[in-house]
Amino acid sequence: MHIEAGMMAPEFEVLDSFGNKVNLADYRGKKVLLSFFRNAACAMCNLRVHQLIGHYEEWKANGLELVTVFVSPQENILQYVGKQDAPFPIIADPEAKLYDLYGLETSEEKVNTTMGRSDVQEKIGEAAAAGFVLTKEEGSNFFRMPAEFLIGPDSRVELAHYNQFVYDHLPLEVIEEGIRSKV
Repeated sequence: MHIEAGMMAPEFEVLDSFGNKVNLADYRGKKVLLSFFRNAACAMCNLRVHQLIGHYEEWKANGLELVTVFVSPQENILQYVGKQDAPFPIIADPEAKLYDLYGLETSEEKVNTTMGRSDVQEKIGEAAAAGFVLTKEEGSNFFRMPAEFLIGPDSRVELAHYNQFVYDHLPLEVIEEGIRSKV
């Protein structure tokens, strides 16, 4: 089942990759961008985390918290994403329990179809230039599709975005508009 705008965000309590408790209910009263990624070695996912880190202080000052989830084992997150020293939780979900809770799909067809697209190749090049090399990660689901959810202070989903291809994330401008909206 896909999560849609207006629905209550499914709650969860887990430990992040650094052993800190992350309980979605603790974020009530704040907006949250919940970002699901493919795997910790995904160059485009690491580029997106890098972008989120770059906006984090400004967004946090404007009332937005970030929580990220990877369908990777903790040791892989520490090896790849953890090197970025993100100031927000990074959750290892190798069994995809949170992915299932939020209705994310696995699609070999979508991943294989889009990896050859020129815009995807351009994004892979952009990631490589930023130091994130495309790597197939052992122990993770290479065909998991990402998604992002902007959750309001009342725990209702304001925006639900299920990616149609591997780097099809919410535009940063849309996130910033969502921070300003009083929905």
